[in-house]
Amino acid sequence: MSILHRLPLHTLPTFHVAARRQNLRATAEELHLTHSAVSQQMALLEQAVGLPLFDRRGRGVVLNAAGQALAAAVAPALAGLARGVAAARAAGGAGQQLVRLTVLPSFAQRWLLPRIGRWRERHPDLQLDVHASHRVVDLVADDFHAALRVGAGPWPGLLAERLVESPLIAVAAPSRGARLAALADPAALAAALAAEPLLGATAWWQRYLALGGETLPGQSVADFNDAGLMLQACEADLGIALARELLAADALQAGRLVRVAPWALKTAEENTGSTYWFVQRPDLADWPPLIALRQWLHDEMALSRAALSPP
Repeated sequence: MSILHRLPLHTLPTFHVAARRQNLRATAEELHLTHSAVSQQMALLEQAVGLPLFDRRGRGVVLNAAGQALAAAVAPALAGLARGVAAARAAGGAGQQLVRLTVLPSFAQRWLLPRIGRWRERHPDLQLDVHASHRVVDLVADDFHAALRVGAGPWPGLLAERLVESPLIAVAAPSRGARLAALADPAALAAALAAEPLLGATAWWQRYLALGGETLPGQSVADFNDAGLMLQACEADLGIALARELLAADALQAGRLVRVAPWALKTAEENTGSTYWFVQRPDLADWPPLIALRQWLHDEMALSRAALSPP
């Protein structure tokens, strides 16, 4: 019996992540497994291969020479399997083709879901499987075709195409925003904003108010790990939110929110840039469903920008 017949194939995606993270606990968190389950899978794989793949160093692990050799072979093998699954779905799909997309929960709730109907009208033969998560998933290991990400990148091993710039803007419920609308002087407006209950990260509010020549005397009243929740709190008039323009676009157009200051903050830190990107596996660069999805996103985001632009 060859080693391939003895090899526990279900352990390879976990090994692929562990080789990248160099930490079994971080691997477990990324894959939503227990630390014990990851350890058992790595032990099973090492038993099948016949030698250790990691050197244990304190609480972490480091690939040894054998592990590096196996990791170099596993990555393209998983990519090839993913291509085969995509091809099988495309060839055998009598009905819809499935496109698996991972996005942030805030993007799914505030922008993507309200437009799914238009996607279905334009591409009735393509089904979107939307996965909303704060976790940056491994597209190959987790069997996703593409992702929508906001940040500065880069994302090694993936193709990334810029979609839209979305800086941070200050928005409020109409009743609160009306009180600030009369303040035309930037310094007076910034001072008035600093006295309001502010929603969002204190550090970003400090930078935002500095654009108007003001300092933040204390802390924001609440921060959120999800921008969709923050905008819901803002619509309930719990304070002024510092939110990405794209996520607030529909509420601004519908009048549920108003913009309370003319300036915008473009973030440039690593992983918190102001640009939304379409990120995909390079092996699917010419796959028609992804080409269709990318073009649809460009078109819809252009409509959002046009709706926010003054006439």
